Amino acid sequence: MSLKYQVVPVTSFSQNCSIVWCDETMDGIVVDPGGDVEQLSSVIKANGINITQLVLTHGHLDHVGGTQSLSVLLGGVNIIGPHKDDNFWLQGLAEQSQMFGFPPTQAFEPTKWLNDGDTIHFGKECLNVYHTPGHTPGHVVLFSEPAKLAFVGDVLFNGSVGRTDFPKGDFDTLIRSIKTKLWPLGNDVRFVPGHGPESTFGYERASNPFVADEL
Repeated sequence: MSLKYQVVPVTSFSQNCSIVWCDETMDGIVVDPGGDVEQLSSVIKANGINITQLVLTHGHLDHVGGTQSLSVLLGGVNIIGPHKDDNFWLQGLAEQSQMFGFPPTQAFEPTKWLNDGDTIHFGKECLNVYHTPGHTPGHVVLFSEPAKLAFVGDVLFNGSVGRTDFPKGDFDTLIRSIKTKLWPLGNDVRFVPGHGPESTFGYERASNPFVADEL
């Protein structure tokens, strides 16, 4: 199995930015570069990874705040995702950064929006894209079938689920996304959430008070 990843917590929100790569070719991606761009750059260099694209799960500032700076630093690599329904979040980044006391962040549009069923390729690896609205309307999740590994942004956490009290968030939609898009991928799937420790879908199905099967 050639998929490798390293989680680097960034910003004052300790957002889990994931550097993901194929260890046969050393081509890779960065998922949710929310900030601390110099730190991310040094991890990328230390591992000898050739980053081919930056991938966003959703449009919240702590997940996208460092995207444009990192793209420039890496020679202008493409920015992919999220789903276009999160465009209003990306267009409101200047206001978000002011509100949360982050460095000023300008609005941008990605090179390409992602849709349900899309795939992201780097080296010999492939991640499948699932549109999982609820936390935000354009949220996506990335899944490696061979590695049984998912990068789920703020949809699901160890012991909790994403907030739905933001504009265009919806609790029922979020729970439906988790149960219809994530659970079918398998109980043995390990996931990297946007914040906090990793877990597995099976563990959350057994114990997470928001989405456990008994409820």
